[in-house]
Amino acid sequence: MTEQTILYEERAAGNAKIALITLNRPAALNSFIPAMHEALRAALAKASADGDIRACVITGAGRGFCAGADLGSFDFTPGRGLKERGNPGPVIEAQFNPTARAVMNLRMPTICAVNGVAAGAGASLVMSCDMAIAAPGASFVQAFSKIGLIPDAGGSWLLPQRLGLARALGLAFTGDKLSAAQAKEFGMIWDVQDDALGAALALAEKLAQMPTQALVETRRLLRTAQNRSFDQQLDIERDAQTAMGMTDDYIEGVNAFLQKRVPQFKGQ
Repeated sequence: MTEQTILYEERAAGNAKIALITLNRPAALNSFIPAMHEALRAALAKASADGDIRACVITGAGRGFCAGADLGSFDFTPGRGLKERGNPGPVIEAQFNPTARAVMNLRMPTICAVNGVAAGAGASLVMSCDMAIAAPGASFVQAFSKIGLIPDAGGSWLLPQRLGLARALGLAFTGDKLSAAQAKEFGMIWDVQDDALGAALALAEKLAQMPTQALVETRRLLRTAQNRSFDQQLDIERDAQTAMGMTDDYIEGVNAFLQKRVPQFKGQ
């Protein structure tokens, strides 16, 4: 039987739904092979195509979240063409980069439930999500320097943005393990909870009831703010606020405020 590398589930969240996506190669610590990338992107596309799904949770099966690339899937047999066969560049271009872009640009908030070790591209995947909640025993490892590589799957961009340059360099150079508590202190993740998946699902349910377009636009503004001056950001805020002011959720939010009732957002 073909291995089901990604599990996909939809759950009710009030008047909306959330998608739960599980990396499912537990015997290999959910390390990525090409088929797993393709299945993950298909799951993300399925969630994105359903307008009722307004938040997404990504987690891992078993004792690990994701150990990055499955190095066993590369051909390191000694002999002619070894360096070409073992070159990670083509796999990054064909698989890791499209996956990273799909997660970062999902049309809804994404929450990562980190159940165990997140190493290499697995740590990058955590940071690609909008928010992350880790179990106390989870850990984060920039494993690249230990095998002569550099942070990928967006890691070289995400690390300094989340942690600052000094901590990003320290972790990337040394490859030292970062505990869940340290990851929260450093700003890599949002929270640490005994039941990381339960907490992530609860957060996803909360976000699914909120104005989805405004949340995603907020994400865009915050991610790109460092590339603009203050005056430029004011103009971007004006344009974004104008666009949000044309949404049904804005009208509902204001009416609910004036009528002193709970708003019923629809993500529109």
